[in-house]
Amino acid sequence: MKKIDITDRLNFEENSCLIIKGKEIEVNSDAPSMLKVLQFMGGDAGAKEVNEAYETLFPEESRERLAKLKLSFDDLIVVIKAAVELITGEKQEKE
Repeated sequence: MKKIDITDRLNFEENSCLIIKGKEIEVNSDAPSMLKVLQFMGGDAGAKEVNEAYETLFPEESRERLAKLKLSFDDLIVVIKAAVELITGEKQEKE
C-alpha cells in the first residue's frame, strides 16, 4: 500500500478575515462550514438560508462585531458573499 503524508501542505490553524471599517471579521474557513454554506446559498436563498449561512460562516464574536455595524439586509448579503469568495477564491454571482 502506498502512503503519502500531506500534513505539511494543510492549514489547520488559521481562519480568514474580512476587514470592514478597519475591524477584522473572522470567517470560519473549515471545509464542513463552507460545504454547508454553499448548500444554503444554492438556488433561491431565502431569509432562513441566509441566516443559516451567516451563523455558519461567522463565529459569535464576528457576528457581534457585524451587529454593531447595523448593516442593511442587502449589505449583509454582500458580506456573506465576500466571505464565501474569500474562502473559495471564486467570485459569487451578483443578484
